[in-house]
Amino acid sequence: MFEFFRSSESQVRKLYLMPLSYTKLPLPDGRLLDLVLPCYMIEMQDKLRILIDTGINDDAPVPAGTPEPTEKKSVFEQLATLYLDPDDIDIVICTHFDIDHAGYHDKFPDAEFIVQREHYEIARHGNKRTDATRKHWGAFGLKYRTIHGDQEILPGVHCIETSGHVPGHQSVMVELPNAGKILLTIDAVMFQSQFARDRKAGPNDMDAPLTIKSTAKLLEIVERENVALTVFGHDGAQWRTLKTCAEFYD
Repeated sequence: MFEFFRSSESQVRKLYLMPLSYTKLPLPDGRLLDLVLPCYMIEMQDKLRILIDTGINDDAPVPAGTPEPTEKKSVFEQLATLYLDPDDIDIVICTHFDIDHAGYHDKFPDAEFIVQREHYEIARHGNKRTDATRKHWGAFGLKYRTIHGDQEILPGVHCIETSGHVPGHQSVMVELPNAGKILLTIDAVMFQSQFARDRKAGPNDMDAPLTIKSTAKLLEIVERENVALTVFGHDGAQWRTLKTCAEFYD
């Protein structure tokens, strides 16, 4: 099935940014961090639909003292605003299996899941980081297609290997007819303030040197490919300035 999708001549038609929740997290210096937990959906001209990640499940543990999120909406509610349900999703691009990205994989049993081979193999053999969502991404019957490195999986849909946050993390670049190229950094670069070659890795980045290397790779892609918009994975302040579902980029 994957080869059939890749041979399609259909181009990208729309990109939807789907915020699932916003949370104001207090920082040690007294400032509030505006955090978004998102998903994304790509619609091709032939109506093939690609979901990027499935969000955080209601059964996910919440650290003590975490404020209640605002504007909370599940991936299913976001899809419903477009009159879609899980059966309408053909492909799920798995950026990685962290708890806020893979919480509902098991609710898309008819989709084909695309993940970096390195990440899938590490998770499959048992890993503290990915075991938290194993019952969702590892549910019986889910169809996984592993890829290695950067790959254009459909015309205008590019998976970009960006290890560091976790091994085998992937970002996504989407080519749109009017909006141009949009880069979704996901968790390779969570906040716009980190998008610099001299950035520091965060506490949840497993490999600091690789995180910095992947950031440099994405900066080079932005320059080389004339990327029109870079969307940062958890930057709530940026997301509030963007078009979000049911609006779209085309």
